[in-house]
Amino acid sequence: MKKRIGGQAVMEGVMMKNQDQYAVSVRRPDGKIETKTEEYVSVSERHKILGFPLLRGVVNFVESMVIGMKTLNYSAEFFEDEEMETTSKFDQWLERTFSGKGEKFLMGLIVVISLCISVGLFMILPYLISSFFEKMISSHSVILLIEGIVRVGLFLGYVVLISRMEDIKRLFMYHGAEHKTINCLEAGEELTPENVKKYSRLHKRCGTSFLFFVMIISIIIYFFIAVDTMWLRVLSRILLIPVIAGISYEVIRFAGNSDSKLVQVLSKPGLSLQYLTTKEPDEAMIEVAIASVEGVLDWHAYIDEVKKEHEST
Repeated sequence: MKKRIGGQAVMEGVMMKNQDQYAVSVRRPDGKIETKTEEYVSVSERHKILGFPLLRGVVNFVESMVIGMKTLNYSAEFFEDEEMETTSKFDQWLERTFSGKGEKFLMGLIVVISLCISVGLFMILPYLISSFFEKMISSHSVILLIEGIVRVGLFLGYVVLISRMEDIKRLFMYHGAEHKTINCLEAGEELTPENVKKYSRLHKRCGTSFLFFVMIISIIIYFFIAVDTMWLRVLSRILLIPVIAGISYEVIRFAGNSDSKLVQVLSKPGLSLQYLTTKEPDEAMIEVAIASVEGVLDWHAYIDEVKKEHEST
């Protein structure tokens, strides 16, 4: 039996998700660990067609963003100034205007804005930059290659730039703690800080690897799209995003479950990129990651079952 636990780093904490449950653990300013567990039933479970290959990748991507924003906001609440602890007039207006669903509306709006910025920065901007070379280069393939290189370059530059920020450095350390803890669990070892420390901070199912596959697969797909006008090219890049996300999800899902040599080679670039988006955590951060796993899984029972399976084979 293999658990497909996933997670993400939050402000001074870690979120872990197991099936229909997720838990977020945060190291509070007083040093104590606070863990909150909630249920989240995927829309693909209510509408089975959305659980089909390709479609499930798009659903998973959007739902991951929603849960990610929600848990980030939750972790941030522990570090707000005392003046911010009282509900602001804006929050009160939102709740009145949207009949008590102001927080959900704001969360949805933030997700939409984030998606628009990401699409503009990593999909549309690379195309606009590459279009400047069309007068000098007649080859459609070369122009698309330039667009792909610009896209990957912008992404790498963005990651390097934000990694220099102190808050982001700590976030990346918690990201490392999340990966090391999941790797330890998947190896069937007890979740203790000493055991977790031994494991890699890289993981094949990481969102960083997913985004890298998005970049590469977009280059491949755009090679087969030939339209003459600029607005159609821009529109095609927007409309194909769900297709690219769906294919990327299936690729990383397969990679996460395969130990073949070919998959290991194909996973290398995405794993290498994680050296930028993860940092080695300290023991206190690992404790938070372990607490988050304990919020969604009885890992003692799970490891016992894994050992029994190994003994019987």
